Amino acid sequence: MKIDLSEQSIDALADVISGGSANESAPSIGLYRQAWRLEAWFKAFGIHFGSQQESRLPATKTAIREAIFIDNEILLKRVIEAAVDPRDFINDPDRHNAVVEHLNRHLIYDGYKLEPMGRKMRLIELAETGPAPGELSAMAAGIDFDTAGRDLDRALRAASTDPEIAVTAACAVVESVCRSILVELKIDFPAKQDISSLYKAIREPLGLDPTKEGLAPEIVNDVRAVLSGLVTSIQGIGSLRTHAGGAHGKERGFRRIDPRIAKLAIHSASAIALFIIETWQLRYPGRTLPLTPPDE
Repeated sequence: MKIDLSEQSIDALADVISGGSANESAPSIGLYRQAWRLEAWFKAFGIHFGSQQESRLPATKTAIREAIFIDNEILLKRVIEAAVDPRDFINDPDRHNAVVEHLNRHLIYDGYKLEPMGRKMRLIELAETGPAPGELSAMAAGIDFDTAGRDLDRALRAASTDPEIAVTAACAVVESVCRSILVELKIDFPAKQDISSLYKAIREPLGLDPTKEGLAPEIVNDVRAVLSGLVTSIQGIGSLRTHAGGAHGKERGFRRIDPRIAKLAIHSASAIALFIIETWQLRYPGRTLPLTPPDE
């Protein structure tokens, strides 16, 4: 994973590693490190820190650019992850959260994001997002519906490297939206809580019947055909998850899903979830969805 940081991200990373300029009146975003500590910090990565020629903050930026110039795919990743090592913030976990958020606000524009993995932080590469997933991510963030956003991020990241997990996560996107609607409307979950049953349970409350929407007679059949295709897509995504998803163990010699099919499932699930959320907002304006639907 070759990492190429923008100047804005370099500035943000330098602030975190060095603790900012000593002359700043505002509290530093990172941990303040004296020049000799910064020299030792970068030396651990084999990076020169020229504090004699430059003051602390400019020298930190120069060292980061050196790491980029070395063009080692692992080196810069290690530097970024070390900058947010939770062990350095044991006595101040709130500052650690602020540091991660500060860096992520910049890194996301370079196509990267810091995420917790066990007891450590890991830098991950964000997958390219098409129109439907991109719009769904934006809507999920806008309505503070983090469950769908997390499932979608997981699906996009895994599409090429672990398509079975991607299909499972894509299915979970639609399931999360349906479950949240049922929770908000205080409707009992269906006995079988697969994607098809959950969607069937919300069709009536959302009025997903073209004959009830006051449509012009000449397009009723057309809309019915589109909604029928929606049901077919939902059934297909559910079946793909059951037969080839990452939720179950696979026998020896199992043939993996083509990443193209996984991406098709992601884009289809995103379009379906987006349609359901927009229908919800139209039918129940002003009502929010629960952030994290229960698993039972």
